[in-house]
Amino acid sequence: MEENRSCGIVSVNTGKPVTVEYLGKPLTTGIYKHPVQGEVFVSRTQMEGDGQADLKHHGGPDKAVCVYPYEHYAYWEQQLDKKLDYSAFGENLTVTGLLETEVCIGDIFEIGEVVVQVSQPRFPCFKISSKHAVKDFPVRVLDTGYSGFYLRVLQEGRLSKDSAIVKRSSHPMQVSVASVLKQQALGRRQADPEQLIRMLEVDALASNVKESFNEWLQEA
Repeated sequence: MEENRSCGIVSVNTGKPVTVEYLGKPLTTGIYKHPVQGEVFVSRTQMEGDGQADLKHHGGPDKAVCVYPYEHYAYWEQQLDKKLDYSAFGENLTVTGLLETEVCIGDIFEIGEVVVQVSQPRFPCFKISSKHAVKDFPVRVLDTGYSGFYLRVLQEGRLSKDSAIVKRSSHPMQVSVASVLKQQALGRRQADPEQLIRMLEVDALASNVKESFNEWLQEA
């Protein structure tokens, strides 16, 4: 178990759901998070001070913590022609050194007192469009693969911006977050059955993703 010197926390972000106007209608969303100072307690389902509006699609044990790589910010700032604040993508942890192409489902990290495991890619929904006023933002995210990912909490505890990110173990299957997202983006009609079968063998893959992949295989 070694600290990955290239990894680090840029910002810890939380926020309760708020109601905004989107396409002329009220929309309640938890995507508006803000940096917090000091230590934050992380439970099995979420960070202290955080919340989700749509509990069917957000939150829960397999989506306890949302992570987004800071390396992607420069690209999006250029595309959107504006400076982005931390948690621009509704993430709880804005980090460096943990890219979707390198992080694998099932990898385990220690962050402060908290032990977490990578569970699934963050699949963008329309609420990210509401935040940035870009209608096709989810499609853009899928096209780039700059999605971020979710963590499940194996050990509750406290973390802060100053906490080190220590990799405890790499999952032996070595299925990257990016590869799973690619199959999700292809959808039930175009996803590669061989890839789906391989990914279903990853014990740590989130149950909702497994359910979708199993359904697609049965229809193939």
